[in-house]
Amino acid sequence: MRFNSPSKAAIAPRTFHGPAFSDHAAWRDLLAGDEWPDTTRLNQRLAPLVHRITRKPLAFVDQAIAESDGRHYEERIHAAGHIATRAQNWHDLFNAFAWKRCPEIKSALNQGQVADLAAVGARTRTRAQHALTHFDEAGIVVVLRDLTLLPAWDGHDWAAVFLDHREAWRDGRIQTLLVGHAVLEHALDPSMWLVAKALVLDASGRGDSELSVEAIDAVAGAAIANGHWLRDPQELRPLPLSGLPGWHAAAQDAAFYRDAPCFQPRRSDRRYPAPQHWPR
Repeated sequence: MRFNSPSKAAIAPRTFHGPAFSDHAAWRDLLAGDEWPDTTRLNQRLAPLVHRITRKPLAFVDQAIAESDGRHYEERIHAAGHIATRAQNWHDLFNAFAWKRCPEIKSALNQGQVADLAAVGARTRTRAQHALTHFDEAGIVVVLRDLTLLPAWDGHDWAAVFLDHREAWRDGRIQTLLVGHAVLEHALDPSMWLVAKALVLDASGRGDSELSVEAIDAVAGAAIANGHWLRDPQELRPLPLSGLPGWHAAAQDAAFYRDAPCFQPRRSDRRYPAPQHWPR
């Protein structure tokens, strides 16, 4: 079923103070303000923005103007640096913020899409293209300093993941970088059950100091650009974000992790790849 985003007027201002939007505090005025930011305002607020692979300056361009060149959406970004953006559209607004917060990842995703388009054409979708798209829409990078969580996660033992390791999600031993702009669009409705598609970095040798967004973006972007990640959608682990502390209004007890619809059992044939190691 297609998700219909709520109007600006229908969203309570406190929504943008919730955990889903905690990384977007710098743009809270754009999110909660009465007026939609147009592409001129977006370009002013998010500049400078450069594609990390082509080195071209990037700009958000009204969709009708951008599409007049006849190019594919991804090819246009790669060749001209123009990101087609719809007016008064939550999905595209969150995409703009993703480009600012995660330029290495977004550039690598774009590079991967363009490479596969060149290889198979626009009428065919490869497994890699599906993986790149899934991550672009719903992706999250999870950095683990302690891998003891992983067996429970791989087995979809959600109570163990979120209750037994609750403090690790809170105190920085687990860090996350949410990339998927569709997830943020869904988070506009507090009743939604949010599930992200995760790639995992093993940072068990990095000590306890918090890693910066820029560092995580750089390492994850390199793994995607080098073809170590996102060659197949089966690489992606589901991570029910509604299970994170404070992400859902329901009482997060054992019954919640057993019964809520976002906590699905693992299929018997489902296997996940080992995490990528943080570069030494």
